[in-house]
Amino acid sequence: MMILLNIGILVLTIASMELLSWAMHKYLFHGPLWFIHKTHHQERRGWFELNDLFSIGFAAFALWLMWIGHLNLDYHFWIGTGISIYGIIYFIFHDWFIHNRFKAFKSNNRYLIGIRRAHKMHHKSIQKSPSEEFGLLVASRKWFRR
Repeated sequence: MMILLNIGILVLTIASMELLSWAMHKYLFHGPLWFIHKTHHQERRGWFELNDLFSIGFAAFALWLMWIGHLNLDYHFWIGTGISIYGIIYFIFHDWFIHNRFKAFKSNNRYLIGIRRAHKMHHKSIQKSPSEEFGLLVASRKWFRR
């Protein structure tokens, strides 16, 4: 029974991270934290950008949760693991597939093409606003039409 609870915490955390990331992206990154996030909307002048601090912060928080829950494998551990899994998904989708920080893999998958289109629309503006499509894994249906 405990394993089902832990899997539930893990899945709920991953789903919650998409919602939290969307809200933070829209209201904080394109709001008061724009001075950091704007580096992500500009041409990159190297491998790292100031915006990567957000990922480092999430990773540090996840590791801290995993550390405080590792002895008993309590809910802290599973929440931290869920945040980490979302971070891996973020890296694969966002940094690798969408922004080509590494040689991108090609795909004809309708979902992946739609997510890429939505994110490219998000980056159409290099300004704080207007902007749309703040999610990573979820986007408006209009981007998935052929």
